[in-house]
Amino acid sequence: MRLSLPGYFAVGAAILAGASCSEPSAEAGPASGGPARAGGRATQTLTVSASDITIARRATLVDGVPITGTLRPIETVQIRARLDGDLQGVYVREGDFVRAGQLLARFESTEQESTAQSAVADRVAAQGELATAEWNLEQSQQLFQAGAIPETDLRAARNAVATARARLAATNSRLRTTSMSARDTRVVAPTSGVIEKRLVENGEHITRGGAMFTLVRNDILELAAAVPERRANAVRVGQSVEFQASGTNVVGRVARLSPTIDPTSRSITVYVQVPNANGAIKGGTFATGTVLSRTISNAMVIPQSALRQTAAGNQLAYKIEKGSLDTATVEVGVVNDRLGIVEALSGVSDGDSLIAGNVGSLAAGMKVQILNTGKGAAGGAGTAAAAPAAGQPQTSTR
Repeated sequence: MRLSLPGYFAVGAAILAGASCSEPSAEAGPASGGPARAGGRATQTLTVSASDITIARRATLVDGVPITGTLRPIETVQIRARLDGDLQGVYVREGDFVRAGQLLARFESTEQESTAQSAVADRVAAQGELATAEWNLEQSQQLFQAGAIPETDLRAARNAVATARARLAATNSRLRTTSMSARDTRVVAPTSGVIEKRLVENGEHITRGGAMFTLVRNDILELAAAVPERRANAVRVGQSVEFQASGTNVVGRVARLSPTIDPTSRSITVYVQVPNANGAIKGGTFATGTVLSRTISNAMVIPQSALRQTAAGNQLAYKIEKGSLDTATVEVGVVNDRLGIVEALSGVSDGDSLIAGNVGSLAAGMKVQILNTGKGAAGGAGTAAAAPAAGQPQTSTR
């Protein structure tokens, strides 16, 4: 969720100017709607600081699904040896950026190169044998048509051509194999990325399949997050996701969704991809974010701390009206636990002053006195007084 709410927690001092300047006498009786003490004693006065009061304001609110998780590189590649041999050179170290096809290491290749040259020579010889056999076949066909040779000689010529073609195919296959073996003496990067681990050194003997390097592609990071079943339908592929990772705000998108709900956790896995072209965010960074689902214009927004739950399960807010507390039942809409704010669908109006701090027990009708914080509090707001004389309002402080 995003919230553009300048001055949200500013104290409406002018609204509360009369908060402490009209304390009733014992004879005046309790305020309208407020509880009176036995024997006709006056209503209690609640003394609060400026930070305990918030002003309800309208703002644009973005509804979304909160997610958390670890950002990991989109691809991690284990580079292994394709042959058994001695390393002639290793050319990269941890942290080096490499491009696809870049040479990382080289094996001693004398044996492979000799074998490849032998295979080339064998192919040339096989091609010559095939050419000779095909010429002999052509001559034999002409002689057979003229009646100069028997049919057995013609068949022998045909078999010689077939044999030469098979021999050429075998040499081509051997050449491909030896060429691949010679190529495997050069270890190259399969994709662009950063060398995370270098596991070999110059001159080391490596067995076939031995681990040599770990390469990570971190130009895109991916986060796998669990979303509760009740919010699963609010997440779709392509939705934007706002992230905060390592003090940096980034925007990603939902790339994939798990097709099933996990029977144990009753959640689905959401895969979010975050662009990281300059590598500013490191793989393994913990991130918190919100999948943005809808924007609510002109929403009435209040902090969660301004709500108190009743025994019946209703959400209650205490408003300051004409220096006294009044209660309002609030219907809650969108909740943003990460920012600690909620949308008030009813019960609160723009500009209402609400008690948002932990100030102890509250009751409708209590008088409100604001402590003088030295920051321009409204006139009449002073420091908490000592215990009042008999017949004066009792003061309840934090």
